[in-house]
Amino acid sequence: MASNLLHLTVLGSATPYASVDNPCSGYLVSSGGTRVWVDAGSGTLAQLQRHARLDELDAIWISHLHADHSADLLTAYYAALFADIQLAAPIPLYGPPGIADRLAGFLTNTATRSPVESAFAVHELYDGHRAQIGALTLTSRAVEHGIPAFAVRIDAEDRSLVYSGDTAPCANLTQLAQGCDVLLCEAESAQVPADGDQVHHTPEDTGNTASGAGAGRLIVTHVGRFLTPQQAVARASARFAGPVDYAAPGASFSIGTAGAAGPGI
Repeated sequence: MASNLLHLTVLGSATPYASVDNPCSGYLVSSGGTRVWVDAGSGTLAQLQRHARLDELDAIWISHLHADHSADLLTAYYAALFADIQLAAPIPLYGPPGIADRLAGFLTNTATRSPVESAFAVHELYDGHRAQIGALTLTSRAVEHGIPAFAVRIDAEDRSLVYSGDTAPCANLTQLAQGCDVLLCEAESAQVPADGDQVHHTPEDTGNTASGAGAGRLIVTHVGRFLTPQQAVARASARFAGPVDYAAPGASFSIGTAGAAGPGI
């Protein structure tokens, strides 16, 4: 792959549990030799290893602590400390407040707290958090999912990718995605809930968010069990005039200097 492009590889996009051929939410974003694992849902660690080892990552970024976005951090911890991985230093881990204690709560089996920080150098996200990770600049905004949750904009020179994480439509996401080359946006809900708060996008919401942000391209992901990918793409396309793709497991997209993205090979 050319180093002057921003690359997105879909490790998985299923919700709320992995299917036979699709792990839960997880992506590898790379540019110029920098690699970031974005969300670590169930099954994505296995797929990550098709492209990079844990000790080749520059960082991990987690949108929120639901298991379909974070569960593989547990096995990544064991890989990092007790297997064939030799870390030069703990892997920078960016995630919601309390992420270290949440991991330790799962991993601790004795009176002694598991040394989560030996595997991960934890940085807690907040609204407006910014991190420079090699060739990539990551800007996080708080979004509306009923628990602490974040979206991220990843910039590499003049190329940009925005990932919604899980969220209802919200101003912070639309603002974060303004003028982005690619919006990777969830479309979990077949319809807006009749009762209770909305915590996900419908496909129509996904198209509206992309249109409102002036995104160059939309990639629909995290499609719920009561929708097919084809339905989600068609419904999003009715609200967004630009190109619309589906984040199929194993798909790769290259975001070039002209703002165009397309499946990689």
